[in-house]
Amino acid sequence: MNIDEPLSDKEFDELDKFLLSDRCADDGMTMDSLHGYLTALAIGPQEVMLAEWLPRVWGASGQAPQFKTDKECSRIMNLIARYMNEVVMTFEVAPKEFEPLFCEYEFEGRQVIDGEAWAWGFLEGVDLRADAWEPIWDSNLAPLMRSIHLLGAEEIEEEDMTLVDEPVKRHKLAIEVEAAIPAIHRYWQPQRKSAVTTVQRQEAKVGRNDDCPCGSGKKFKKCCGAEPAQA
Repeated sequence: MNIDEPLSDKEFDELDKFLLSDRCADDGMTMDSLHGYLTALAIGPQEVMLAEWLPRVWGASGQAPQFKTDKECSRIMNLIARYMNEVVMTFEVAPKEFEPLFCEYEFEGRQVIDGEAWAWGFLEGVDLRADAWEPIWDSNLAPLMRSIHLLGAEEIEEEDMTLVDEPVKRHKLAIEVEAAIPAIHRYWQPQRKSAVTTVQRQEAKVGRNDDCPCGSGKKFKKCCGAEPAQA
């Protein structure tokens, strides 16, 4: 499948089911946290290569799942890469159409948004280039970043707990986070262009006999470099 092809609903469900399966670690990313993670990588100050960001998808250990076959490995890597490309292309072609992948549920008779997992994933992406992201925390966009921090950080200050201790308050923060993403994208866009150019000139192409960047321990040609299985 072409990397430029967006995920179909069936493929989205396929990746979702795999990430939730018992072959992935309990602390691995789900589709909403993965979407937040990929968003930070797509709009941040520096491009991060797949070989570096992929291990975090699988959890703190960075250990790749035990794929049943090489074709399955190639298939899942293809879906994740296309999911990333889908996020990137949205910001390049139609940034106003971007929507975070938030969950919704009913609370006291009303629909509320649950953006905690998405925001956590976004902060994981920020953490990969924490030093490069530092200027935004001291900019006029700091309040927008604070909303993401309050919603997604694993630990926040005790005095801030009252801002997230009810579903309706977290719903309000999630709305603020969605509104913040276009501004964060615009903030980093000029710097990101030069970073991408630099990375493209320096990054070595993965050879078919090199170790696969997914962390499986197999050769690229026998893993993610193999022809993807058909859906």
